[in-house]
Amino acid sequence: MKLIYVYDALCGWCYGFSPVITEFHQNHEEELDFEVLSGGMITGSRIGPIGEVAGYISKAYKDVERATGVTFGQSFLEDILEEGSAVFTSIPPAIALTVFKQHQPGQAVAFAARLQKAIYYDGIEPVDYEAYGELAAEFGLEPSSFVAEMKQNENLQRAREEFQRASGFGVTGFPTVLLQHNGQTTVLARGYMPLPRLEAAYQQAME
Repeated sequence: MKLIYVYDALCGWCYGFSPVITEFHQNHEEELDFEVLSGGMITGSRIGPIGEVAGYISKAYKDVERATGVTFGQSFLEDILEEGSAVFTSIPPAIALTVFKQHQPGQAVAFAARLQKAIYYDGIEPVDYEAYGELAAEFGLEPSSFVAEMKQNENLQRAREEFQRASGFGVTGFPTVLLQHNGQTTVLARGYMPLPRLEAAYQQAME
């Protein structure tokens, strides 16, 4: 059985969902294979300075905090959101995840959560490749090698293939949690869901 977690590093509700999926992973890693896919929320014509969507995010982040209990860091709110020039793109963090999974696939849930905290709490810019190397070092990987791998064309292609796979599952919003069993794919969650509801959805699917 496999659980597929489709998220995007720039999705605020996925950031709020990070503690939920992290605990769910801890509860079920013995019986489930976990795979994390990047959904490609901000690609193509959507890529641009965060200032273009700052008005929306300034309201939406408070809803995420209230509903989920996560905190958006001052470094993000002041240095990134208010300043406004940081380019928002899902592609570099998606590449970082694909590279990481080649080394430590079993830690993909944890690394995805760390990517989100780095962006929305620590306030790294999504295009800062060196910052991803430092995050990888927290998991025991060599940072400069990690950054070099991120810059290889095949890893950009892997990220794009993940976007296509997510779309192929019919995923149109994030987070989405899918359960694959005996050739069947069941949707456990579309959008944010607290842990008790996710556990209940999982138990219902198992029955």
